[in-house]
Parts: sequence; C-alpha cells; structure tokens
Amino acid sequence: MASLAEKRIADAEEGSVDPQARPEELRLLEALLFASTEPLDQATLAKRMPEGVDIKVALAQLQADYASRGVNLVRVANKWTFRTAGDLAWLMTRESTETRRLSRAAIEMLAIIAYHQPVTRAEIEDIRGVITSKGTLDVLLETGWIRPRGRRKTPGRPLTFGTTEAFLSQFSLEALGDLPGLEELKGTGLLDSRLPSGFSVPTPSDDPTLRDDEDPLEIGDLELALAPAVEPEEGNEG
Repeated sequence: MASLAEKRIADAEEGSVDPQARPEELRLLEALLFASTEPLDQATLAKRMPEGVDIKVALAQLQADYASRGVNLVRVANKWTFRTAGDLAWLMTRESTETRRLSRAAIEMLAIIAYHQPVTRAEIEDIRGVITSKGTLDVLLETGWIRPRGRRKTPGRPLTFGTTEAFLSQFSLEALGDLPGLEELKGTGLLDSRLPSGFSVPTPSDDPTLRDDEDPLEIGDLELALAPAVEPEEGNEG
C-alpha cells in the first residue's frame, strides 16, 4: 500500500495536486494537536508530518474547519493548540465550595440573632457586651443565614435582623423552635451550670410578620444592609 507521501508525489506528477492540505494530512495534524499536553510550534509539527506536507496550508485549513465548532485551533505565542470556543468558555467555569470557619464573634452574633430576632445591631452589642465590627456582620450576611427584615421604630430607625430558610437548612432545623432550650444547652456544656438567678433562654420565633415596633424595609435597604462601620477598639471584639 502506497504511503501518504508517495500518493502525494503521484498526484503531483499527474498535475492533480490539491492546493489545500489533503484530508488524511489534516487527520494526522488534528491527532498530533489533540494528543499534545502543550501547544506545539510549527517546526515541531512539520517534523512529525509526512514529508512534503505544507504545514502552513494544513494549519490554515484545520483552523478554518474548526472555526465554527465547540473547540477552535488557535495560535498562542507562535504555538498551536485547541481551545474551547470563546463564546463557550462559561461552560468550563469550575464551581467549588469553600469551607469557611466562622469566628467566635460571628458564632455569638448568629446565636443572638437566632434566639432574639428581630434584633438590631445595637441590641446585639448590648447582649454581647462588645462593639460589633462591620466585617463580622458582613460575613453572616454573605452566608445567607441572616437577612435584614425591617426597621425599628426608634430614633435612627436601625435595621432589624432575622434568620433565613438557609439557616434552617444548614443546621437541619424544621423551625427555629427546634433550637435547643436552656436545659439542652446546659446538658451539652455550652452553658455554665451555675447561671445567674433569673437567667433564661428566649424562645426563638421565625414568624416573618413584622412586629408592632418594626417598619417595613425601604428601597435600597437590602443593598445597604449594614449600618456605618464602627470598628471595635483593640481587644474589644471577641
């Protein structure tokens, strides 16, 4: 059986040579480019192709063949390689889940919001006994576990915060009422058994209805969810 080069010579002698690369040559070039783990320059490709192949013509023809496909033949730094078509690059976007550990301050704030909602930033600070940094509240908002729900009918009309369905899903709760009560918290060691007289754990409620002391959110409140930043003094933020 005649080799590819011999067939090309025979065609040339008969005066029937195709000005474009022959399909067999394109298949070889295509295979070389697909099999390579890195872009290849023209000289390297020419050495691996049958003698007599016009590598420039072959590359131009292969590039034209792939112009409208899901992958394109492109030249990068004078080397050739197949790449995903530009308009389909979004398919190659890699999605990953990043595990982030909440700080102690964020955990405390989340617990206060869950048990005391609706609650304002100032009320959270009063319960914790320290100033709340803007970044800590930002982190909780980014998780989607808390949300602004209204504005307190007090001077300054501060935002009130509550938990979301994502919070319930994250902690496998059917409702906020499934959060542990005082005795359960004592049993797990999360609360000191020697608590002050009259200490109690509020019964949490996820009723979305605004309370009598809350006004509805205004346009832009969801984007400006946080009050002006008040950075804690050194050593205040736990």
